[in-house]
Amino acid sequence: MEKLRNYIHGEWVQSKSGTYTKVINPATQEVLAEVPAGDPADVDAAVKSSEKAFAAWKRIPAGKRIQYLFHLKRLLEENLDELSRTITLESGKTYAESKAEWIRAIENVENACGIPTLMQGDFSEDISLGIDEYMIRQPVGVCACISPFNFPGMIPFWFLPYAIACGNSFIIKPSERVPLTMTKVMELVDKLGLPTGLINMVHGGKSVVDGILEHPGIRAVSFVGSSAIARYVYAKAAANGKRVQAQGGAKNPVIILPDADIDTTTQIVVDSVYGCAGQRCLAASTIITVGEHQHITESLVEMSRNRQTGFGLEESVQMGPVITAESKTRVQGLIEKGIQEGGKLLLDGRNAAISGYEKGNFIKPTIIEGIPLDGELAGTEIFGPVMSLVHIKTIDEAIQFINSNKYGNMACIFTSSGLNARRFRNEADAGNIGINIGVAAPVAQFPFSGWKESFYGDLHGQGKHAVEFYTQTKVVIERWLKEWTRKF
Repeated sequence: MEKLRNYIHGEWVQSKSGTYTKVINPATQEVLAEVPAGDPADVDAAVKSSEKAFAAWKRIPAGKRIQYLFHLKRLLEENLDELSRTITLESGKTYAESKAEWIRAIENVENACGIPTLMQGDFSEDISLGIDEYMIRQPVGVCACISPFNFPGMIPFWFLPYAIACGNSFIIKPSERVPLTMTKVMELVDKLGLPTGLINMVHGGKSVVDGILEHPGIRAVSFVGSSAIARYVYAKAAANGKRVQAQGGAKNPVIILPDADIDTTTQIVVDSVYGCAGQRCLAASTIITVGEHQHITESLVEMSRNRQTGFGLEESVQMGPVITAESKTRVQGLIEKGIQEGGKLLLDGRNAAISGYEKGNFIKPTIIEGIPLDGELAGTEIFGPVMSLVHIKTIDEAIQFINSNKYGNMACIFTSSGLNARRFRNEADAGNIGINIGVAAPVAQFPFSGWKESFYGDLHGQGKHAVEFYTQTKVVIERWLKEWTRKF
């Protein structure tokens, strides 16, 4: 059984911890590897290495820094199949979903290659006679990312390429549930010829997270996970003087108006709810029909029932398992909670039996209709393949319900009315808005926005927000005295 190691100062090294946990394939329960529980001493070793690399790297011209990213892009593309297969094995999602994840990751590498332009400053000549003022952007130092299990390839690349392109060094802590993906990425990073210690990887759990949040040498922390942990990360890192971007949970609502195209809407909504088994921060969760709903309800149930569930490497499979047995128990408990609150099961995915994978953490597509809007389930992030279907009389009530939720990651509407779409875009309290779109995932040039308890911080991942997060501004006011200026 392979025992995973940290990647520190250009070498694969054993953790100081000595304690390991198992990495388990959620579809088969096969043990894929063992990952270190981690130790703060591992973090300290990574920080010391990163500080040494940063001192020289920040002086390298941006145009030269991005040449490494061009190389990294090629390596990721050349190893796309193996990287995608690794994600499927350790996270459970389908191969197609894993491959799509890597395409999004590569988009961010491409976008970060524009850093020579993206991090340009401003210049004002003669703010007073003979005096010029300008602003430049400089790197902040050692940066760290604490990434989640659901997108082990894509999410670190919301941060990593921008951080190093801006002149910083970087430490990645992958989720201990899915450490193999970033291990393979580090094997590719090792081939880039980067300065030793510029990118380090440390495995572990809470002790490593706290080590990152507390270490005085780390200047910026990026995090994606649940809202409770995002709040913890934000508070603790900020208390230790770090800049923080912490993406939290979600309860993504989708409004379907009577004038929406039923067939197209059904396909898009079902893909959104059950993609990655509902384990993504932009999965549609609460589907709100406005007005007459019989036809759209029947269509949603039928298409959800026919969604193929199984092992993600099998070509016909459309949805894989949830990540752990504990997650399966939690999701099934929330389904029962919805029933207790008065919801009606239109489709029950519990007790799923997948031939050949009876031990897997499978839950088939589930639909609960008519949960109370003020109930527990209506405000709880399920993070599983469960659609909550509610019926509301007017768009006004639907928007009011959306805005009363504590989360604000994504909200979508399906309609053929430009007027209603424009109103929704303006009034819905969410950072990512979809109009006839089921997963409003921003491309690399735009920030991955989130509002309310879905995000803690000021600057999001990706795009110009990432450049601003990984640089600090310096304003210079200068005057050069000459004989002619002394006359004034």
